[in-house]
Amino acid sequence: MAKKNINTDNDQLLAEFKALVSDTEQLLQHSVELSGDKAEELREQINSSLQRARKALGSTEHALRERGKEAIHSSEEYVREHPLQSLAIGAGVGFLLGLLVSRR
Repeated sequence: MAKKNINTDNDQLLAEFKALVSDTEQLLQHSVELSGDKAEELREQINSSLQRARKALGSTEHALRERGKEAIHSSEEYVREHPLQSLAIGAGVGFLLGLLVSRR
């Protein structure tokens, strides 16, 4: 469930950045011939695009932080429930890393 939410957030973030890039490119192409009120409108459009991108980044950052907290919590819970298995897994990984390092 959390993974689908993260994927949705990533898709929204990607869509926001694509829209931001597209809007910015269009506005910059038209900025050469604009002056006065039109230039001010152009700045407002760019600013609103940047604000949308910032909001999308903020929501994605929050979702990633929550996912990380959940992963840490579940890892700690597993270690508390299965201390000997956790110790064996850690020793096995350490042994394999030692073998890999000693071969170099």
